[in-house]
Amino acid sequence: MADHAPLELERFLPYRLSILSNRVSQAIAREYQDRFDLSMTEWRVMAVLARYDGEGLSASEVAARTEMDKVAVSRALTRLVEARRVSRRAHDGDKRRSVLRLSAAGWKVHDTVAPLARAHERSMLAQLSADEQRALLAILDKLAPV
Repeated sequence: MADHAPLELERFLPYRLSILSNRVSQAIAREYQDRFDLSMTEWRVMAVLARYDGEGLSASEVAARTEMDKVAVSRALTRLVEARRVSRRAHDGDKRRSVLRLSAAGWKVHDTVAPLARAHERSMLAQLSADEQRALLAILDKLAPV
């Protein structure tokens, strides 16, 4: 019989980070999914478009900034454009490139959801002391620089 060394997933850092990310994201997502029929991917796309509003991003740029799969971003953008939450127009210098921006309806959703997301973040961080919060942010900056 071969020797096996199974991973202890409950102690494996990537697994634990994934679980934490899912828990946090799903807690926030429940609110905007029910209220706005908005998926997690759609919200992340909207958040990136809002953050970089002055730049007018392409779908590829959205995928790169979110580090999400291009197909998932494309599907989310299709739904957001159909729901008129995102506008798509051809780039002035390159008709093959689309420029994406939040529409007025998209901004309305964003301006409702963003405070909910910030409140969830504050609630989660309130479980940590000020020193723990600083340490967590320093660790995140080190492991996943922005």
